Amino acid sequence: MKPLAPTLRSESAAAGRAARPRGFARRRTVAALFAAMFLAGGAIGLAWQGGGGASPARAQSAEAARTDEGAGRMVSLNADEVNVRAGPGIRFQVKWVFRRKGMPLEVLAEYETWRKIRDWEGAEGWVHRAMLSSRPTVLVVRPEVTMRRNPEETAPAVARLAEGMVARLAGCAQGWCQIEVEDYEGWVRREGLWGMR
Repeated sequence: MKPLAPTLRSESAAAGRAARPRGFARRRTVAALFAAMFLAGGAIGLAWQGGGGASPARAQSAEAARTDEGAGRMVSLNADEVNVRAGPGIRFQVKWVFRRKGMPLEVLAEYETWRKIRDWEGAEGWVHRAMLSSRPTVLVVRPEVTMRRNPEETAPAVARLAEGMVARLAGCAQGWCQIEVEDYEGWVRREGLWGMR
């Protein structure tokens, strides 16, 4: 029995092709097609995943499609330091950083795990949903606000709140909001606060 030997390098290409078994060209074509599909699938997967964020065009079209989902609802910051980005993804530039846990924000739009928010000054940007809480809070927006024991102007004062203070919101009724700040609890006129619906 004659042992099988590899084709010698000195043989011509035509002789090498003639010695190949039948169906070899078809298998080579099928293998090339599978390799092309595998590479194309990987590229599609990367484009789909977006590397942690969306392209600006995709984000804009998604924003237009989802603007009403969750729009107008109030949330608060869930961390002491939160990056606000130019678009919905980590690839987008950080516009500014919030450094105040509990700060109330308005949700304008939703895109996957990102929320487009607006703060009390009207500045807008994108924040990851993990950095937000549904716990209701308010921000004091007047130079000084008096917290009272009951929801009436003649009720005794409990504390004076400075502009920029964040308080937990219990609820609002008839122009007054019940809030809690540190160890104080009481009622404040609604027009001195931002963050309620």
